[in-house]
Amino acid sequence: MAVAVLGCVAAVAGTVAFRVHAVGTGPVADLAGRNASATVEAVLTDDPREVKQRTGEFRRVSFVVPARIEAVETFAGRVRTRVPVVLFASGEQWRSLLPSQRVEIRGRFGPAETGELLAAVIMVREPPRVLSGPSWVQRAAETLRAGLREAADALPPDRRGLLPGLVVGDVSRMEEEVAADFKEAGLSHLLAVSGANLAIVAGAAVLLARGAGLPLAARAVFAVLAMLAFAIIARPSPSVLRALLMGTVAAVALGTGRSRDGVAALSVSVLGLILFDPALARSYGFALSVWATGGILVLAPRWRDRMSGGQEQTGRPSGGAAGWLGRMSGGRGRASGRMAGRCPRWAAEVIAVPAAAQVAVTPILVLMSGQVAPVAVPANLLAGPAVAPATLLGFAAALVAPVSMPIAQLLVRPAGLACGWIIEVARHAAGLPLAVIPWPGGVPGLLLLAVAVVAAVTVARHRRSRWIVVAATAGMFAAVVLSTTPVVARWPPPGWLLVACDVGQGDALLVAAGPGRAVVVDTGADPVLIDRCLRSMDVREVPLVVLTHPHADHVGGLDGVFRGRRVGAVVVSPGARAAGEAARLSGELARREVAEWTARPGVSWRFGPSELTVIGPSEGSPAASGGGEGAVVNNASVVMHVRWAAGAALLSGDIETEAQAELLRRGFPPAEIFKVPHHGSARSDPDFFAAVGARAALISAGADNTYGHPAPSTLARLNRLGVRTYRTDLSGDLAVVARDGGLAVVVRGR
Repeated sequence: MAVAVLGCVAAVAGTVAFRVHAVGTGPVADLAGRNASATVEAVLTDDPREVKQRTGEFRRVSFVVPARIEAVETFAGRVRTRVPVVLFASGEQWRSLLPSQRVEIRGRFGPAETGELLAAVIMVREPPRVLSGPSWVQRAAETLRAGLREAADALPPDRRGLLPGLVVGDVSRMEEEVAADFKEAGLSHLLAVSGANLAIVAGAAVLLARGAGLPLAARAVFAVLAMLAFAIIARPSPSVLRALLMGTVAAVALGTGRSRDGVAALSVSVLGLILFDPALARSYGFALSVWATGGILVLAPRWRDRMSGGQEQTGRPSGGAAGWLGRMSGGRGRASGRMAGRCPRWAAEVIAVPAAAQVAVTPILVLMSGQVAPVAVPANLLAGPAVAPATLLGFAAALVAPVSMPIAQLLVRPAGLACGWIIEVARHAAGLPLAVIPWPGGVPGLLLLAVAVVAAVTVARHRRSRWIVVAATAGMFAAVVLSTTPVVARWPPPGWLLVACDVGQGDALLVAAGPGRAVVVDTGADPVLIDRCLRSMDVREVPLVVLTHPHADHVGGLDGVFRGRRVGAVVVSPGARAAGEAARLSGELARREVAEWTARPGVSWRFGPSELTVIGPSEGSPAASGGGEGAVVNNASVVMHVRWAAGAALLSGDIETEAQAELLRRGFPPAEIFKVPHHGSARSDPDFFAAVGARAALISAGADNTYGHPAPSTLARLNRLGVRTYRTDLSGDLAVVARDGGLAVVVRGR
C-alpha cells in the first residue's frame, strides 16, 4: 500500500512539474511577464461565461473565456505553442462561440494568479476573427442544447431558465433571483452536471435495456453509451468527467459481474483526473463534487442502516455505484433483504443521502465562503424527488427537439412542473431565518468547525447530555418569545411608511401603499437584492414603480420587482436619458406589457396611507457644469414629495448642484425625512439642504464603494444642520415609521 501511495504521489508530482514548466516558459509566459500585446491563435476550451457588471451608472457585459493558445505572432515570426490561458473579453460576438472553435485575437497579456496553472490572462478589446467552426461533436451538442432551450420557451420565465440548468448545466438564461435562492438554500449543486445526473440517465438506460431483454454485458455497454452521450451534451466539465469515469468503472464492474466498492471507483476517477489536469486540485467545484460523492458512499449507508434499525441481510457490505447499477439491472449484485426497523429503508435512504452529502461538503464550504447552511439538508430532501423527472424529461426533449419540436414541448411541460416545485422549495428555504449562518472562513473556521463537531458528537452520545441541551434550548426559546423586550428588532416594523433597502451602491425605496402593497422608487442595480427586500417586507403587489433616472444603479434591479408580483405602471424621467440603458428599459417594459408613463411636475397619486407628488424635474432641466453626461442624466432625476398623516419625506434621486439650485429657486414643500441625493455625493447645494428642514436623512450607499460615498463634506453639512444621518452601508435596511405623532427611523441592522 505504501509503495502504491508513493507511486501515485510521484506520478502526480511529475505531471505537475511538466505542466508548471510548460506554462512558465515560452513566448506566452514572456509576453505576460512584460505585459505586452500580441496577436495569437487560440482554441476555446469551454463556453464563454457572461459576467454582468451592474455597479456604477452603466451596465456592462463582458465574458470570461477559457482557451488554449496554439500560435503567437512575434517579431521572429509565427511561433507554435500549446498552453492554457483565460481571456477577458467584451462584445456580443463572443456569446455565440463554442468550445473547439479556433479564433485569432489581439490583446494585452498579464500574469495569471499565483498558483494557477495558466500561462497568462489576456485582456481582449477587439472582436475575435473566427478561423474555423466547432468540431462535429460540439456542433451536435449545441444543436441539442439549443433545441432544449427552444422547447423550454413554452414554460414560464423562471422555469425555462432552470430546466436547461438542471439537465445539462446551461444556466445562460437562468434568472438571477432563482440562482441566488438556490445558493442560499444549498441547491446550487443541482445546476452543476455531475454524478447525480449521470446516475439518473444510466439508471434509465439500464432499465430500458433490461426491459428489452439484453444480457448483463449489453446493459452495461448501453449505460456507458448513454452516459457518454449525456456528457457530450452537458460539456465535459471536471465534475462531469469525474462522474463519467466513476460511472464507467461501475458499469464495467457490472458487465463483468464483479461488484466493486464505490470508494475504489471514486479514487480511480479522482487520480485519473488529477493526472490529466492537475489544476483540478485547486478547484472548489471539483472538491465539492468529490467530497459530496464520498459522503454519500461512506456516511449514507451507515446512517441509513442506523435509522432503519439494521443492515441488509447479505454477505457483502453496501456497495456504491456498481451495486446500485447491479440492483437496477437485476444482475448479479447483492441480494437485498427485508428491513425490520424504526424507519422504512427507502425513507432512511432518502434522508441519509442529502444529509451525508451536506455534512461532507460543509468543511469545503467553510474554507471557501465562511458560512454554514443548516437549511440545505431539508431543502435537498424536499427538492430531490423532482430532480429525476425533470432531468429525464428534459434530456428526452433535447434528443427529440431536432426531429419534432411539438413533441419536445410536450415533454418539457411536466418537466416544468417539477422545476416549479424545486423553485418554490428554494425560494421558501432561502427566506427562512438563519438559512445561512455566518462562520469564520479559512483554516480558523475549519478548526472551529472541528471543535463544534466533536462537542456535538460528545453531547449526542449521552442521553443525559441530550436532555440538558434540549431543555436549555427550549428555555432560551421561551425567554425570547415571552420577553417584553425583543432580542432582535421585529422586521418589518409595524406601521412602516418608507423603507430604504440595502441594495449596495444604488437606490431602492419602498413607500407603503396598503397591506401587502408598496410603491417602489428605484430598484438598485441587483434584482436579487431588491427582490429580497420586497420579500422581507411581505410586498406582493406594486401598483407603481418610479425610476428616477436610467442609470444602472437605479434601474438594473427591475426584474427583481416583477418576480412573482403584479406591477401596475412604471414612471420614468422626462429629461436627458442615457441612450443605451433607456432603450433597454423601454424594451423590457414593452415586453412585459407594462405601461410606461413620463413624470410631470404636479402629478400626484394616493396609495393607502401615502400621497406621492412629482415636484421635479421641470421641463428643460438644468445642464451640469461638470461631471459630463452622467451628471446631466442625474440632474434630470424624478424628485418626489411623499406625505403621510404623521409627516413628509423628500425623495431626491441623484440630483446634483444645478438641479438642487433650480428646485430651490422654484420652491418645494419641506419634509421631516430627507433621502440625500446621489448617495451623499459632494456635489450638493448647502442652501437646498437647509431648505428641506429635515430632522433625519437617509443615505443609500454600498459598503466600501469606490466613489467615496457618502462624502465627508456632505456628512458634515448635515451634522451642522442638526440632521441625524442613517446609512444603509452601515446599518442595512432603514424604515420610517409613525411614532408619537411624528416620524422615526428604525434600523434593521446588518
